[in-house]
Amino acid sequence: MHLKFWGTRGSISTPGKGTVRYGGNTPCTELRLANNELIILDAGTGIRNLGEALMERGESINAYILISHPHWDHIQGFPFFKPAFITGNELTVVGGETEKVSLPKMISDQMNKVYFPIQLNELKATIRFRRIGEEELSVFGATVKTMFVNHPTFALGYRITSGNRSLVYISDNEPFDRQVSSAMGNVDKVVIERYSHLKGDPNQCIFDFVRNTDVLIHDATYTPEEYVDRVGWGHSHYLFTLKVAAEGKVKKLVLFHHDPAHDDEKVDDILKMCRKEIRNRRYRFECVAAAEGMEIEI
Repeated sequence: MHLKFWGTRGSISTPGKGTVRYGGNTPCTELRLANNELIILDAGTGIRNLGEALMERGESINAYILISHPHWDHIQGFPFFKPAFITGNELTVVGGETEKVSLPKMISDQMNKVYFPIQLNELKATIRFRRIGEEELSVFGATVKTMFVNHPTFALGYRITSGNRSLVYISDNEPFDRQVSSAMGNVDKVVIERYSHLKGDPNQCIFDFVRNTDVLIHDATYTPEEYVDRVGWGHSHYLFTLKVAAEGKVKKLVLFHHDPAHDDEKVDDILKMCRKEIRNRRYRFECVAAAEGMEIEI
């Protein structure tokens, strides 16, 4: 499997001279399987540049787009994904949905005529939708497992296994605390029930989900100091992210979903602090920070 990052920023795109190295686009990651089959992880603003690159290659596109959740930073690039406008291309959008809002509606609402000139049903590509919860499915022969993570609006983590290689993608996730989750009111009941009933550390299910994976891409939005004032916002501080990687015995950790307030120098500092913690705690995994254009062979 081969990874390439097209968007690594969280919450809102942040173009400018301070985000040149790690990038300012919101989440989008390209995953190529052994036979070059295409899986796209999230459709943030980074998917626009991915689409441009695909068009330059002149490829006929048959791709799965795995949506972690429908917050704007993870879907707002879809209306600008050029392959969706081309007859003959096939896109399968996979993601969760609520009782009140279906997956197709989550995508189409942002293309309402009030907000956007082209509607979903006017796109020329064949677009299919597949609603999922916690389950296992086959995508181009790869096994994709999902689980709910601690972030508002039925956010999903994905574990993709192809051959003897595996990748886990958890873009938005907060360490679960029983008291905090019951008090906040913005955590879905399904998630509260999923985690609260576990004995011991309720985050053990996350540790188990990432167990022995080759590459873990995980939310590392905040520093521990910042997290104190952002409890309940649905994101991790880097010490928790390191714990997930250590408890799960992963081989490589990729820090992801960089805070829009963090410029390149701040991300550099966070990466240095993470590597220092890894040495001090004698963790045994490699750690890098996701950057637009970064490629990883799995």
